[in-house]
Parts: sequence; structure tokens; C-alpha cells
Amino acid sequence: MSNAERGAAAGGAADGGAAGHAAAAGRSGAAGHGGAPGDEGAPRDGGATNAVEQTLRHLRTLDAPVEETSDAPSEGPLTLEDLYRQHRMRLVRLAILLVDEPATAEDVVQEAFTGLHRNWAKLRDAAAAVGYLRAAVVNGSRSVLRRRKTAREYIPPHAVNARSAESLAMLSTEHQAVVKALSQLPPRQREVLVLRYYGGLSEAEISEATGISKGTVKSTASRALEALQRTMPDSKR
Repeated sequence: MSNAERGAAAGGAADGGAAGHAAAAGRSGAAGHGGAPGDEGAPRDGGATNAVEQTLRHLRTLDAPVEETSDAPSEGPLTLEDLYRQHRMRLVRLAILLVDEPATAEDVVQEAFTGLHRNWAKLRDAAAAVGYLRAAVVNGSRSVLRRRKTAREYIPPHAVNARSAESLAMLSTEHQAVVKALSQLPPRQREVLVLRYYGGLSEAEISEATGISKGTVKSTASRALEALQRTMPDSKR
């Protein structure tokens, strides 16, 4: 990791670890690549795994920006505006899945892009910038949840923004049950499953985005899926 990328972390959104993770995450691929990997010994807890994978990949498809399906060739280097247009919606969804509250999720993503703008010249390429954004959103969401612990009677609001409402309205009852079950997991377990199945990240990328080891990623995913298997009766079939 370059000194420039370390410098970006100091001014980044969230808790400052984002740019430190960006380089390795960027090497592995941007946030917009395909679905979750299936050849890394990922835990396979039967119906729970299938339910989570199907639900989050379906949400990913609903949230796909128009640019990803466009046949128009890109001209010139990727700009900050391009990144905002191509990745903002999925980053907002990622944050919503982590913090439950759409308005707060919007703030987390805005802070991530603000930090990226502040350090744009210090990042080596667009792939590193995507890794920075992803890690900043995870770290920003963690900060929200830490602050929320002091409010013992916190109840996640049900109001959603227009795009989020549209996506959720298109989910079947079964998919909505999966989203609800995910929201009841401990924060780290939720992070790992959301990054794997909605973000489409490998264990190495999840490790970089969250700051935990690959072994911890795997064991955390296994515990999360076991918990979902117990709380989602339909997934046992």
C-alpha cells in the first residue's frame, strides 16, 4: 500500500480505515463485479444460504445502475462523478442493510464520497477508489451502530427513500423475511453476509473491507448462516 493511500485514510469518511483497505480490495475487483464466489469453501447451511443469496442478489439486480447495462463506450478516465453515478445506489443499499435506517445510510454514503473527493488525487486508480468507498461505508455504518448502542430503546424507522421503497416493494414475502432476519443478526455477522451476497465480494475482499482475517470472515459467515437457519423456519425445507 502506498503512502498516498495511507494518507487518504486520515481524511476519509467513517473511521479512517477506508483507504488502507482500498488497494487490496481494488486489486480483487470493483464493487460492481459478479455474484458471490462459490469456490472458497463458503459455508453452506442449506436453505438459509440459498435464501440469503437469492434475496441479496435479487436486490443487487434491482439496484443496478443503468450505466452497467449500457452498450455505449466510455470515453476518458473514470471520474468522481462517474463513480458517484455508477456506485452510489448500491452503496446506499449496502449501508441500509447494515444500519436499517435509509436516511442514515444516505449520510454514511455521502460522507464516504466526501472523503473520496478530499483525497481523490492521492488514490492511484479508480479500482482503489471503489475499495476506499466500500470500506468507508462499512466503517461509517459501524460508527452509527456504536453510537446507537447508547440508545437502548432505539427502534429502526420504517420510512424509506423512493428508490429503496421501490426495491423493497418488488420483493416477495419470502425475500422480505430474509431482509428482516438479516437485520436481527449481530453487526459483524450482518456485514459479512451482506458484503458476500449483496456486494459479491470474495473472502479476501471482505477481509480488506472489514479489517478482519479471512479465517474470521469464514467462521463469522458460518455462525450467521447457522443463526438464520434457526430463525427462518422456511429455510429448513
